[in-house]
Amino acid sequence: MIGKKEHIFIIEDEEDIIELVRYNLEKEGYRVSSALSGEEALNQIRSQIPDLIILDLMLPGIDGLEICKILKNDPKTAQTPIIMLTAKGEDIDIVTGLELGAEDYITKPFSPKVLIARIRAALRRNRKKETDNKSTVQIHNLSLDPIRFEVRVDESPVELTATEFHTLHYLMQHPGWVFTRSQIIDSIKGTDYPVTDRSVDVQIVGLRKKLKSAGKYIETVRGIGYRFKE
Repeated sequence: MIGKKEHIFIIEDEEDIIELVRYNLEKEGYRVSSALSGEEALNQIRSQIPDLIILDLMLPGIDGLEICKILKNDPKTAQTPIIMLTAKGEDIDIVTGLELGAEDYITKPFSPKVLIARIRAALRRNRKKETDNKSTVQIHNLSLDPIRFEVRVDESPVELTATEFHTLHYLMQHPGWVFTRSQIIDSIKGTDYPVTDRSVDVQIVGLRKKLKSAGKYIETVRGIGYRFKE
């Protein structure tokens, strides 16, 4: 048994499933909390943010998809990984949940071993994401510090809006990768105002202008989107 301290929250209306999952998680060293309804879960989660949430889609009152939407729209819980529990055949719900921001899904009936493996993988990805989001990115003569919210070109500071900053950070974290406008929109969530495909183009034009000579590193990929030059 590995002595983990991560806190897992289970939202499930079947007590037998809660106890099954709780037993296996606690055996692996996780701390476990649970709720039988979405309303109860939201109150508990907001008072103590867990490291990961296991969410049943079929719940009394507020259903699982609505809970997922609420949690992902709340800045306090937006980064908390959610693994959905769903009955087989609910492909539409699975797709909707993933598009709302859920990390993964498990179909019922499920193997506790598979659930544990999925939880470990989700927590590992989230830890890496948190580390990456806090690290200064340096490419060519351009540096970006996400903690200080600073961008410098040849050591000279560049003033950016929040949306411009997050757009640049997203591109610089994945040099050479091509991103569609929709992917960029999903990454920045419209910090300054509602973001559309057209406004992404406007952000890129503004970024290039403010970055001056370093603006050339943001490349347009015709018919697809943008990338940051390696």
